[in-house]
Amino acid sequence: MTTLFPTILITGGASGLGRALAELAGKRGYRVAIADTNSLRADETCKALADMDIGHMYIPCDVRKEADLRLAVERVVSRWGQLDIMVNNAGVAAAGLFEMIPAADWEWIVDINLMGVVRGCRAALTAMKRQGGGHIVNIASMAGLTPPPGMSSYNVSKAGVVSLSESLHSELAPLGIQVSVACPSFFKTNLSDSLRTPDPVTRARFEKLLESQSYSADEIAEHIFCGIEKKQFLILPHPAGKRAWRNKRWRPARFYQAMIALGRKMRA
Repeated sequence: MTTLFPTILITGGASGLGRALAELAGKRGYRVAIADTNSLRADETCKALADMDIGHMYIPCDVRKEADLRLAVERVVSRWGQLDIMVNNAGVAAAGLFEMIPAADWEWIVDINLMGVVRGCRAALTAMKRQGGGHIVNIASMAGLTPPPGMSSYNVSKAGVVSLSESLHSELAPLGIQVSVACPSFFKTNLSDSLRTPDPVTRARFEKLLESQSYSADEIAEHIFCGIEKKQFLILPHPAGKRAWRNKRWRPARFYQAMIALGRKMRA
């Protein structure tokens, strides 16, 4: 199915991990479509892709609107013939103690982080069924596998992406459509730009957490793309994340005790 110049569509592709994936895909011979709401950052990313002589396009897209995602897929197929890889990357962050998170923030993060991925999968599936195959890559988080205290709404939204991906992995395989889910731990990125929290102390801790990470978005993108090329289902870019995931599976009592200790520390 894949042509000489494969195509990739990345939501949230104008900055952070999305931009890193866009530039890496371009270097590996892909024609790159960026779907994003931030036109200024998209212009910067498109200029970088143009400087690298990478075929690209920018599509204004809000993942809260199914029509936007369907139009993005249609534009890729119309211009380049098909969609080889759909990366559902767009996401936002939220943090704070459970009782402090308002219902509106729950609805906001689930609408973007989970339902945005659902809409992206629905849009990609229409094209991929028609063309006889493709690869859907959903960007979740280690928070969806090993949820820490103080981020309940974010954890739930990412756990939903993992569960959705598990469901689609078996359901779409008979159609020749591969599904992967990437679960990076925190890394240096602009995720804090979207952070909603009712507590300025929590915001400061979150920003410090991101800044203290040793991995960059480019390094995470490398790990994810290697997983995509190997057609792995579960992609865990961080070695520490893999260890945490194993600990939860093999020694759950110890894992939960560690999380309780962290919860006590947060409330102290």
